[in-house]
Amino acid sequence: MHALVGESGCGKSMTAMSIIKLLPKTATITGGEIFFKDRDMLKLDSKCTREVRGAHIALIPQDPMTSLNPLYTVGNQLLEIIKLHQNLRGKDAKKKALEALDMVQIPSAKERFNQYPHEFSGGMKQRAIIAMALACNAELIIADEPTTALDVTIQAQIMRLLADIKKEYNTSILLITHDLALVSENADEVSVMYAGRIVENAPTAEFFDNTNHPYSIGLIKSIPSNKVQKLTVIKGHPPSIMDNIDGCRFHNRCKFCIPNLCDKKIPELKHLNRTHLSACFLN
Repeated sequence: MHALVGESGCGKSMTAMSIIKLLPKTATITGGEIFFKDRDMLKLDSKCTREVRGAHIALIPQDPMTSLNPLYTVGNQLLEIIKLHQNLRGKDAKKKALEALDMVQIPSAKERFNQYPHEFSGGMKQRAIIAMALACNAELIIADEPTTALDVTIQAQIMRLLADIKKEYNTSILLITHDLALVSENADEVSVMYAGRIVENAPTAEFFDNTNHPYSIGLIKSIPSNKVQKLTVIKGHPPSIMDNIDGCRFHNRCKFCIPNLCDKKIPELKHLNRTHLSACFLN
C-alpha cells in the first residue's frame, strides 16, 4: 500500500484523477507519462481508457455518502459494473455481485443486494463501494480518503478490510490521505506532496524514523500526542497550485530557506539512500 499525503488542495486527488483520466473539463494534462502495465495511459484513446478504468484500475471515491446513486439499489449498481467489464449476465452476474458483497463482509448479502443506499450506514456504503472495486478484480485500487466522515471504529474496520484485500488478492492500493496516523499503521511506502510536487518519498518506517524534508517534519510535529506540549504550526498558508512561484514552492514558509537559492531554483528529488528521496537543498 502506497500512501500519498499532504494538505488539502495540494493536488493529491487531482493526481489520482489524472491516472484514470477523470479530470474536470477545465483541467488538461500538458506533459509527462503515466504508465500502467507497460502502457502509457495518456496515449490511450477513450475506448481503451474505459476498458482499463473499472476493470483494471478502480476508484474508491472520497465521500461514501454521495458516491452511490440513491435511485438504484446497491445490487443494480454492482450489476452495471459487472455487466460492463466482466461480460456476465443473469444469474452469473448476480452471483459475482453477491460474492463481491461477501468479500467486503457485508452481512446478509442477499437481502442487502436489493436495498437502496439510504438503507446502508456510512460504513456499509463504503464497503459497497469497495465491493464495486473488487467485482472486476482490479489490479490497482485508488482509495481517495476512504475513511472520510466515518467514526474511528469504522475507519479501523475499513483499513483492515483494505489490508486484507491487498494481502489476499495481491492488489496494489494507492491510499490518498492527510492522516499520518493512518499512514503509519497501514502503508508500506509514503510520498509527501506539497503544492503539486512530491517533496519526499520513503518506506513508511524510514520516513517516520528519519524524516528529512522541512515540510514533512512540520507535518509530523503537528500531530497531537499524549505528551503535554504545544503543537508545532507551519507558518503561512499553502499556495495555490496555479500560483507562479519561483524556486522551491515551500521556501516562503520554511525556516531553513537559503536566500538566492531556495527562492530561485527548484530542488530535485534526490536519493538520501537507496530507498529514501527528498527534494531539499539542505541535503
